[in-house]
Amino acid sequence: MKRHDVVVVGGGPAGLAVAIAAAQRGLDTVVLERSSTPVDKACGEGLMPSGLAALERLGALAYLDRRESSPFVGIRYVQEDGTTAEGKLPAPGGLGVRRLALSTALVARAREVGVDLREYSQVVAHQRTEEGVLLETPTGSVQARFLVAADGLASPLRRAEGLDVVQQGPRRFGLRRHFRRVPWTPYVEVHFSSGVEAYVTPAGAERVGIAFLWEAGTVAERVGFEALLARFPRIAEQLEGVEPDSQVRGAGPLARVARTRVADRFALVGDAAGYVDAVTGEGLTLAFACAESLGALLPDALAKGAGRDTLLPYERTFQRVFRKYSWTTHGLLMLARRPRLRRPVVRLLGHSPWLFERILAAVVT
Repeated sequence: MKRHDVVVVGGGPAGLAVAIAAAQRGLDTVVLERSSTPVDKACGEGLMPSGLAALERLGALAYLDRRESSPFVGIRYVQEDGTTAEGKLPAPGGLGVRRLALSTALVARAREVGVDLREYSQVVAHQRTEEGVLLETPTGSVQARFLVAADGLASPLRRAEGLDVVQQGPRRFGLRRHFRRVPWTPYVEVHFSSGVEAYVTPAGAERVGIAFLWEAGTVAERVGFEALLARFPRIAEQLEGVEPDSQVRGAGPLARVARTRVADRFALVGDAAGYVDAVTGEGLTLAFACAESLGALLPDALAKGAGRDTLLPYERTFQRVFRKYSWTTHGLLMLARRPRLRRPVVRLLGHSPWLFERILAAVVT
């Protein structure tokens, strides 16, 4: 049986990014995806400036169909009474991109650099061996020196490795759908309502993505997309008579915690590594930063046996980038839960766009 250098479980953006980074450094890399590619899921679909830069370093930006993406210049908060705050992102701004288009670009780049991408290859079991790891799939066994788990929020591999931590506190959920129309704003808009936020992202020359995030107990248990949309009349007005461009997709509970990101010959990446909430739109950017870090480390780690100690630089990188994301996210969630505090804060930012832009620059760079 052929032994690969790296096997990545999960063919979403995080898994493909790790695979590309590893293959760029000469490692024999295989990706096992349980379904077909490109992989779609509920996703905010916004790339911040540093995420765009990472995508370019990975060589995938050139493969992105620009008709399936739309640049945005900043973030706009919209409150119930119509008051707004706008802040521009650092140059070159952000990019809203349909998740399927992003995955297609990453798949093309992965294949270009020699990644062996296998569809319909769900991992049903895995075990350590003297030479690495052995994974069982419906189509056969796969052996590798190193295993990367990029298998999403619920991550069966994180659980199987004993790295899952039960998340305490309120549970948050999300729904997302696209609509076929020219974006009405060059900003990503965040609309607030009691217990729910709506996120409007330009996601193509003629596509807008609408996502709702809420906390369990703040809306009906089996709430639907249309019921949530009715809470935001300004958005509903923009979508009147507009045809949907995708099916409704959901995700949650969103918050996930891992005990650590690394073990002997094993690492967690992307949502599997830990997740707080989609409120800041930095999930993809965080995933790409960590994928690059792990990919750069792997050749040296493998040369030294890929024990946990050799992977600690990746753990430190994750802690550094995740900490800023976590602090920012918890701060925004605190404001979203407390309208009496949030309303004057947003009004202040509306009157002081320079302050909003300084905050954005500190968060996304």
